Amino acid sequence: MAMDMLAAYYGHDISSSDLFENLKISHAKSYQAHLNQYDVIKVNMQEFLSATDDIEEMLCILQARIIADLRRKYPDYVDGNRLAFVMQDIFSYTNQPFVILIDEWDCLFREYQQDKEAQKKYLDFLRAWLKDKDYVALAYMAGILPIKKYGSHSALNMFTEYSMTDSGDFAEYFGFTENEVKELCATHKMNFEEARVWYDGYQLITHTEENEICHSIYNPKSVVEAMLRHKYGTYWNQTETYEALKIYIQMDMDGLKDAVVKMLAKEEIHINIGTFENDMTTFATKDDILTLLVHLGYLTFNSAQETVAIPNKEVSQEYVNAISTTNWHEVIHSIEHSRQLLESLWAMDSDAVAKGIDRAHKEI
Repeated sequence: MAMDMLAAYYGHDISSSDLFENLKISHAKSYQAHLNQYDVIKVNMQEFLSATDDIEEMLCILQARIIADLRRKYPDYVDGNRLAFVMQDIFSYTNQPFVILIDEWDCLFREYQQDKEAQKKYLDFLRAWLKDKDYVALAYMAGILPIKKYGSHSALNMFTEYSMTDSGDFAEYFGFTENEVKELCATHKMNFEEARVWYDGYQLITHTEENEICHSIYNPKSVVEAMLRHKYGTYWNQTETYEALKIYIQMDMDGLKDAVVKMLAKEEIHINIGTFENDMTTFATKDDILTLLVHLGYLTFNSAQETVAIPNKEVSQEYVNAISTTNWHEVIHSIEHSRQLLESLWAMDSDAVAKGIDRAHKEI
């Protein structure tokens, strides 16, 4: 949606003033200066990755397809098969820079996790295409992972990053806010407190000159599904399979298992996010895995306290699902015993409660 919105705002192929004239942006001084003033190149990297067998073929086809579009628009100025050179030539004649929108930018790092050479070629291509180029008015990339660290520095250090660990001024736009969910619950006659238990828990902070503003962010996919179905449940795993979660839990690196157990018991775990290499394979400590789980949405990060926690009931269920297929049998037994103890308390079964409390004292 963000990509389509930006394309509609900047692209000059069609007038879109009716979409924006009643919104806040229409009052900005720069509104008319940018509205429908640019050629927009919008790319979904996943489509090119899925249609090819390796990084060389992917980048070749990507450049060929974009150049073919540019040739149709500027037949007199396009010559060659190197995208950066073609766009530079067009800009030198038209003096009109481009807006470049890239969705699923990080798909290669998720699907080619072990192929460091392919990752390097991909980053080199993006840097050669986007970095310090006069023909780029704006480059906007969206994905799950932050930009991969390249040696001691990032290959794409011209970007300003907004992520689940540092959302900046965009914190309230990462999902639905609490007020938005309240309005949806009222409209669809759903219980807001139950929505909070199921889908709240992502605490994103905006820093201002005066103070810090903490936004309670809800998973929009799950909230929409719950409203449409009139039933609260686990909908997030339909887009993000718990298989990914299971892989990292099974590593049990550096006390990771104990950390997960504590978080299932509603504790927060202190972590250092600074060592994370922004990929899905380079892990030095459990903190790197926990930081990845923040970016994947399986944990929420409190930037003020530098702690992580499981955000809500929906995600907590994903941890239980993942653990149930691992060798963490004692953890699964503890979770089941805890559920039985709670039911015994509700039933006022004193013998069962006594037995459950005794067992809990003996468990590690």
